[in-house]
Amino acid sequence: MPAPLVSVVVPTADRASYLEVALASIAAQEVGSHEVVVVDDGSRDSTPSVVERSGARSLRHDPARGANAARNAGIAAAASDLIVLVDDDIAAPPGWLRAYLDAAERHPEADVIGGPIRASLEGPAPRMCGREAPPVTTLDLGPDDREAELVWSANMLVRRRAVELAGPFDESLPTGGDEEEWLERLRAAGGRVWYAAAPWLDHRRTGDDARLRSLMRSAYHRGRNLRAFDARRGAEPSLSRELRVLAGCGWHTVRRACPQGLVMGAHSLGRTVEAVRPR
Repeated sequence: MPAPLVSVVVPTADRASYLEVALASIAAQEVGSHEVVVVDDGSRDSTPSVVERSGARSLRHDPARGANAARNAGIAAAASDLIVLVDDDIAAPPGWLRAYLDAAERHPEADVIGGPIRASLEGPAPRMCGREAPPVTTLDLGPDDREAELVWSANMLVRRRAVELAGPFDESLPTGGDEEEWLERLRAAGGRVWYAAAPWLDHRRTGDDARLRSLMRSAYHRGRNLRAFDARRGAEPSLSRELRVLAGCGWHTVRRACPQGLVMGAHSLGRTVEAVRPR
């Protein structure tokens, strides 16, 4: 059998309802031959049946081994030399995968290509005043393709040669800082990272996950993980700077009567707590 033009790798864990939307949007892409590889990281919900109905290839880790181990397993199993990594909580519009293939053809020098990630808050999401960043991971480096330092694995094309250059994702890292560490290794080995403006997708939060309390909880843990990653590479800001940012988030929340300021504050609090944690 000829290799597919592109392999799409989707790590997932206990988010069957999100995964179902993601897989349906990927299945609707019209690019000729492509495959979808889902790596189920120890799910205990209906994820296996969602994957089976979708017709995607399935790998399973039991017990769970983490997102980076799932990415590594999916990349190793992929049949194409062009591999697109996405999260399980995305929705890809028509033309998304074709835009990636076009970008890979335009930029043969790029070992990794990342596309825009747009926040999509569905349901009871708190009001935003427009001055703060969205409460989920996003990426927008402008309307033109260009070389970049950082893109996110929620929407990232990887050539197999990039893995040969940088090695696998570090499975010892927690979520937060995992892409940065791998991309740093890739660039140190001579690899190049590009941003392409066309292959955008939505990063979704829906139902209870879009409520303020859930967004704050996620932001807090993300802040702790990112501060730990900064410390690991010796690039952590001072505690006084972290405290100034935390105070600024509180001022923004009160001054603008902005609920999203609480999400920013939770992220900053997570960073501050990690900064004073005994080593």
